[in-house]
Amino acid sequence: MLNQLIDPFGREINYLRVSVTDRCDFRCTYCMSENMTFLPKKDILSLEELEAICNVFIKLGTKKIRLTGGEPLVRKGILNLIQNLGKKIGSGLDELTLTTNGSQLEKYAEFLKENGVNRVNVSLDHLDPNKFKEITRWGDLNKVVAGIKKAKSVGIKVKINTVALKDFNEKNIVEIIEWCSSNECDLTLIEVMPMGDIGSENRFNQYLPLSKVKETLSKSFKLTNIPKKTGGPARYYKIEGKKIDLGFITPLTHNFCETCNRVRLTCTGILYMCLGQNDNVNLKDILRNKGLSYLEKSLFKAISKKPKGHDFNISKSGINVSSNRHMSVTGG
Repeated sequence: MLNQLIDPFGREINYLRVSVTDRCDFRCTYCMSENMTFLPKKDILSLEELEAICNVFIKLGTKKIRLTGGEPLVRKGILNLIQNLGKKIGSGLDELTLTTNGSQLEKYAEFLKENGVNRVNVSLDHLDPNKFKEITRWGDLNKVVAGIKKAKSVGIKVKINTVALKDFNEKNIVEIIEWCSSNECDLTLIEVMPMGDIGSENRFNQYLPLSKVKETLSKSFKLTNIPKKTGGPARYYKIEGKKIDLGFITPLTHNFCETCNRVRLTCTGILYMCLGQNDNVNLKDILRNKGLSYLEKSLFKAISKKPKGHDFNISKSGINVSSNRHMSVTGG
């Protein structure tokens, strides 16, 4: 169709991930350094600009928008953007979702549900309060769990995202599976992403191949591959006797590029066609200097340059950081 975004490999691009802020009230060790310097306000898109860009994507066939960060719910005025995008559901947009650390979820769950957010992903890397504090540096496990329970109580489906980390939570993954099953939250395990400088931490020391995790889990559970699709990169399994689906996101051991249907908009207005490549278009400059009509034309040109896949890899020398930008800027 003429008004749809199709990349050079015939993939329909109908999923937009939007980082609304680089700021976060946690400092997870695999994501950012403890002493982050955040962007000045003038460098990031206004909420009105974010909405305008999202509306153009919807016009061109985007069916799913996920708001990310940073922590999206700490962005001042974010509720207005959620409310306005929520009104697009059923009028071009099929789904509006959110990835969050859960710190603000108890406070905003009812608002999210009332404005069309029916699913959220919540980051949860450990169930021990002290270990949770260690990995997030600033996080409060009880507050996050309360947020998850509040979201479920108002009818929001919660999926847990757990980054598998060597010598930190690899022996606790079964416990996390049991907790998710008891609380009826699907779980996705994620390999550490080689994105941005994280200070004194070394991602090679954190890296835990999910192929190894899956092999270990298979000794305790019967895992059956299922053809579940959520628009994201996870491969899903049923766990016999459990109430949840288990996903694996493997950017390093088994990339997820073949069926990629998404692009990422940073809070600074840079559109990245691939998480692990640096091909990009500055939509902020286009919007501010040339207007919406030129922006639409620019999106077709940008998608025509979408690469087939990423080049993430890892070695003892550290990591081939495919990008120096942090996930908090790109959007997790």
